[in-house]
Amino acid sequence: MLLASETAAASGWFLAHAWLIPVIPAVAFFLIIFFGKRLPRGGSEIGIAAMLASLVIASGTAYQWIHLVGSTEHADAVSKTVTWFEIGSLKVGIGSRIDGLAMMLLFLVAFISTLVQIYSTEYVRGDRRYTHFFASLTLFSAGMLTMVLAPNMVQLILGWEIMGLCSFMLIGHWWEERANSEAALKAFWTVRVGDMGLLVGTGVLLALFGNLDISEINTKAAEFSGNHALLAFAAVALFIACIGKSGQFPLHTWLPDAMAGPTPVSSLLHSSTMVVAGVFLVARLYPVFHTGLDINIVGHHFNLIAIIGGITVLIAAGLAFVQNDIKKVLAYSTVSQLGYMMMGLGVGAWMPAVFHIFTHAFFKCCLFLCAGSVAHTGSHHSFDMKKDMGGLRKKMPITFGTWMISTAALCGVPFFSGFFSKDEIIDSAKGNDYKVFFVVGLIGAFMTTAYMTRATYLTFFGKARGGAAHFVGEHEDHSHEEAHDEGHDKADAHGHDDHHAPVVHGKPLSFAPDDSPWQITVPLMILGALALVAGYLNAAPFKIEKFHEWLHSSIGVEVPEAPKFEWLNAVPSILLVAAGFAVSLLICKAVFGEGNSPLKGLTQRNALLGAGHKFLVNKYYLDTLYEKVIVRSIAHPISAAAYWTNQHILDGIVNGVGKGGKKTGELVYKYIDQGLVDGVVNGSGTTATHAGGALQPVQSGKVNLYGALLFGAAAVGALVLVLVNS
Repeated sequence: MLLASETAAASGWFLAHAWLIPVIPAVAFFLIIFFGKRLPRGGSEIGIAAMLASLVIASGTAYQWIHLVGSTEHADAVSKTVTWFEIGSLKVGIGSRIDGLAMMLLFLVAFISTLVQIYSTEYVRGDRRYTHFFASLTLFSAGMLTMVLAPNMVQLILGWEIMGLCSFMLIGHWWEERANSEAALKAFWTVRVGDMGLLVGTGVLLALFGNLDISEINTKAAEFSGNHALLAFAAVALFIACIGKSGQFPLHTWLPDAMAGPTPVSSLLHSSTMVVAGVFLVARLYPVFHTGLDINIVGHHFNLIAIIGGITVLIAAGLAFVQNDIKKVLAYSTVSQLGYMMMGLGVGAWMPAVFHIFTHAFFKCCLFLCAGSVAHTGSHHSFDMKKDMGGLRKKMPITFGTWMISTAALCGVPFFSGFFSKDEIIDSAKGNDYKVFFVVGLIGAFMTTAYMTRATYLTFFGKARGGAAHFVGEHEDHSHEEAHDEGHDKADAHGHDDHHAPVVHGKPLSFAPDDSPWQITVPLMILGALALVAGYLNAAPFKIEKFHEWLHSSIGVEVPEAPKFEWLNAVPSILLVAAGFAVSLLICKAVFGEGNSPLKGLTQRNALLGAGHKFLVNKYYLDTLYEKVIVRSIAHPISAAAYWTNQHILDGIVNGVGKGGKKTGELVYKYIDQGLVDGVVNGSGTTATHAGGALQPVQSGKVNLYGALLFGAAAVGALVLVLVNS
C-alpha cells in the first residue's frame, strides 16, 4: 500500500480532503451556538449550509473513489492522517481513511442529514430551543462522519461518543416532560453499558496487535495464529458495544423510547446515524469477528452474531404489532431491520448486509418523516394511530404516496429497493447453509408486511378519527376534543406554530389546509424516489453489481460471493410478503372496521390470546426485569450502603469535628479569651486608672504649683549634671 499522503495526492482533491466532511459540521456547531440566535433563521441556515458543503465533498469523494476503483484492479484505501499523540512507541493519528464502505456511508449520512435539516426548519419552527436543536443535530451528523472516516480505533471511539452525547441531548430536547428526560437517560445509560465493551475490546486488540490502526488490525486478524481465546474475547466485547448501539436483543429497549425526541431526530437516528454505528463496526472490523468467532460460513450453522441478529428480527417484529404510536411501530421496525443486517453479517452475507444499510436509510428515513408529516399536519401533533388518524390518504396525497413506496421497499416487494438487499440476505443464509436463519428471515418478511399493513390501514384508510376527522372535514361528536386540547397545549409547549388553523372550543387546531408544507414534502418525494430506485445499484436479478464493485475491497478477508440469484429461490419470500399483506388487511378490516366481527375484543374474551397480547404490550417484561430487578438489585444495595456510610461514617466524622470544635471553642473562650486576653486588657485598664488617680492631684490647675514643680525639676536636673561631670 502507498504511503498515506502519496495515496491521497495521487487520487484526487476530494479524496485527499475528505477530512473536511466531518470538520465542517463540527465548526458549524460552534458557530450556531455562539451566533445562531442573532441570525434571521436562528442558526438553521448555518446547519443546512454546513451539511450541503459536506454533501458536495462527500459526492466528490464518492465520484473519485468510483473512478479509482474503475481504473485499478484492486484499489487500496486512501488515507491521510497526522499524528495526534504518542504514548511510548504507540503513535495515534487523526485524519481520514477512505474505502468503499466509508465512501458509501459518508455520502449517505451527509445526504440524509441535509434533507432532515431542511425538513426540521418547518417541523420545529418556533420551538423554544430552535437554535440549540440545529446545533445538536449538526454535531450529531459530525460525530457519525468522524466515526466513518476513522483510520484508527481512537478516532472511531471519539465519533461514537459524540453521537452518544448528541442523542442524549436530542432525545431529551423537550426535557420539561418527565417521560422525555427519562427516555434520554435510558438511552444514554443503556448504550453506556454496551460502550464498556468497546473500550475493553479496543484494549485487548491493542494488547494483541500492538496497534490501533484499523487496516493493520484487519490485516493481522485475517492472518491471526496467536491466542485465539483472547481474540474471541475481544470480538465478544466489541460485539456487546454493537448490541447496545444498534439496539440488538437484549439491549434494544432504549430505541423505541427514543421516540420521545422530535421526529426529525428519530428519522436521522434510525436511518443513517447512531443505530447503524454498531452494524458499521462489525462490517469495518469484520476480520476480527470472522476469525475471533469462527465464522467459517459454510458448515457452521450458528454463531453469536447470527443468533443475536435472528432473535432481534423476530422479537422486534412481534412488538410492532401491538403499538398504537406510529413512531414506535417504525422504531421496532428499525430494530428488526438492524437484526437482518447483523444476521446477514453473521451468515457471511457481508455485501448484502452493507447494501441493506444503504437501501434501508432511504425508506426508513422517509417513513419517519411521513409519520412526522401526518402528526404535524393531519392529526394535531398526535402519533396515536387509533385515536387521531385514519382516512388521510386523499387529504395528504404526497405523504401517502411516499409512505406506500417506502413501505413496499421495507416489506421487500419485488422491484423496490428493499427487495434487492433484504432478500439477498435471506438467500445468502440458505446458500451458506444457515437454514435456521433462512427460516427466520422468511418469518420476519411475513411479520414485517403484516405490521406495516396494520399501520398503513390505521393511518390512511378506514374512518377518520379524532384529529384526523377534523382535518378531513368529517367532524365527529368531539369526543376526542379534550385530548386534542391537551395535545395542543403540549404542542404549544414545544413551540409549534398553528398556521392560522380552525378553532374548536376556543382553541386553534394546528392543521394546514392540505398536505404538509414544501419543507416537509420535498424531502419526502426525494426519499420516496430513492426508496424505489436505490436497490438497482446492486440488483442481482438484472446482473447489476455496481455496489459490489465499489465496496468489495473494504475489508481484509474474502467473504463468500452471494449465491447466484434465481427467481425460484425468491418465491417463498414473495409469497410470504403477499400473505402477510392479505392476512393483515383482512384482520384490520375485521378488527378496526365499522361492522361487527367475532375478532373484535377477542383478546379480552380469550384468556390465552389475552395473556399473549399482554406479554407483548409489556415488551416481554424486559423493562421490568431491567428496572425492577437488575437495576433495583444493584442500585438499592448501593444506595442503602451509601446512606449507612453517610449516616454513620461521614455524619459521624462531621458531628465529631463539630463537637470537638465546640469544646475547643469553650476552652478558648474560658481560659484564653476570658482568662488571658480579657485579664490583660482589664489589668491594663486598672493600672491606667490607678496611675491616673495618683497623678490627679498634680493636675490642680494652680499656676504657682506648676512653677514650683518646674523649678524643682530644674534643680534636680542641675544636680544630676554636677554629679555626672564631677
